[in-house]
Amino acid sequence: WRLLLPFFEFFCSDKHSWWGIRKIMSTESNEAVDTMLLCCAACGIVEVDDIKLRECADCDLVRYCSDECQIEHKSQHEAACKKRAAELRDEILFKQPDSSHLGDCPICMIPLQLHLKKSAIMSCCSKVICCGCSHGTIRGGKASLDFPCPFCRKSTRIIDEDVMKQRLKRVGANDPVAMYQEGTFQFEDGNYERSFEHFIKAAELGHVEAHNLLSRMYNNGQGVEKDRGKEIYHMEEAAIGGHPKARHNLGCIEEDGNEERAVKHWIIAANLGHEGSMQNVKEAYRGGLVSKEDFDSALRVHQAAIDATKSPQRDEAEAFAAR
Repeated sequence: WRLLLPFFEFFCSDKHSWWGIRKIMSTESNEAVDTMLLCCAACGIVEVDDIKLRECADCDLVRYCSDECQIEHKSQHEAACKKRAAELRDEILFKQPDSSHLGDCPICMIPLQLHLKKSAIMSCCSKVICCGCSHGTIRGGKASLDFPCPFCRKSTRIIDEDVMKQRLKRVGANDPVAMYQEGTFQFEDGNYERSFEHFIKAAELGHVEAHNLLSRMYNNGQGVEKDRGKEIYHMEEAAIGGHPKARHNLGCIEEDGNEERAVKHWIIAANLGHEGSMQNVKEAYRGGLVSKEDFDSALRVHQAAIDATKSPQRDEAEAFAAR
């Protein structure tokens, strides 16, 4: 065996073994990628002090030194770029949000309920307050009939004209919540074009519900021409922002032809407390599209999300409203 030892050492070394060759090839591949990112993909010029390279606008595969090089290289890079851009988009799209788009009530710091009628937008400061905190403030000011805003403490005993002035003042200050609220009023009055303008501005400032409503307007052609691409885009932006209903709708769209993606959307929405999506996950489980482990996990997280929105104050407010 001593005579065979040199042969074992030779064939087991990184230079000659199969796993050693794979390791070297992997290292060389990574080095090649790094080299590509250090050079312009079109002309090959290296990034130095006076030459700055910028990434392709849609993917992270290549970099360019100028617009001319990017245009010249477009035909060679287009297919790989589209594939990588879709992969990057899916990484963002299918990431589980930490909470729904509504976030927490700024008073009690408990997650807001998904039902919009169980919270209120204060016109004075554009804060969204849960029904429990709103009811508690009203009950506290019962004697004087002067109910201060639970957040900014301004009096809410004002006429409708003053409420509109406050809202428009917030719109002028680029408040996305006020813009969204003004857009909903314009929509209810049939002023779809004005409504669309307010929703676009609110969405640009990060308002998630505005993205969801823009998706509907592009679908129905209200205030804007129908556009399937923009409808899906705004629906996806809403879903990424934690909107469970938009996420549910994406799942329903994917259901016809791509059930795996549909189930992913429904599980994410169910984890945010959306009841309709949880029902769809149950049906997918019965149909063998969801494993028992994933179904049990979704069921637990779904119930936990619902329980997290409950409080004695909210129960009291709902009981009072039901009288």
